[in-house]
Amino acid sequence: MHLIVGLGNPGSKYQGNRHNIGFMAVDAIVRRHGFSPWRKRFQGEASEGVLAGEKVLVLKPMTYMNESGRAAGEAMRFYDIDPAQLVVFYDELDLAPGKLRVKLGGGAAGHNGIRSLIAHCGPHFVRVRMGIGHPGDKALVQPHVLSDFAKADQAWLSPLLDAVADHLPLLVQGEEGSFQNKVHLALNPAPERQSSKAEH
Repeated sequence: MHLIVGLGNPGSKYQGNRHNIGFMAVDAIVRRHGFSPWRKRFQGEASEGVLAGEKVLVLKPMTYMNESGRAAGEAMRFYDIDPAQLVVFYDELDLAPGKLRVKLGGGAAGHNGIRSLIAHCGPHFVRVRMGIGHPGDKALVQPHVLSDFAKADQAWLSPLLDAVADHLPLLVQGEEGSFQNKVHLALNPAPERQSSKAEH
């Protein structure tokens, strides 16, 4: 079984925040693959489905960002999920808007949600970092991540969320590199791919 976690802050006032791109990603996944309706479980909201022949639990921790690991850890213990089967979607300041990077393991790099996950689940999980760009000044970081995406951001945000949802089965199959490449190609189609993309 795989556990897919999106990081964000609960409540309508945070809904459109850059910091909540992880919630947006898992919402897109649940919609795209027809998973079960969200229900309250594991100090969060959970939805279930099957991808690439694997059972998948999707979780949005409702504990606030800096306690996200409590919810994920509870779900992992309940289902006896190996950390390598945990995939976490979250915002990344050090990537340009619309860029995505996947890696297994590592440190928290200053992200409070990831710090909490490492504390409760260990470091050996798959991280999907979704770029939101850096405001350029450390003093502006908190207002930047806690402000809503601008209207202009929808030009890359919607295609990114769609591509993540479309290609998620590759992540469940352990093909992190292929997933990253497919998402990149969806957002940056080669000229000869444009016509086939339009038909899609």
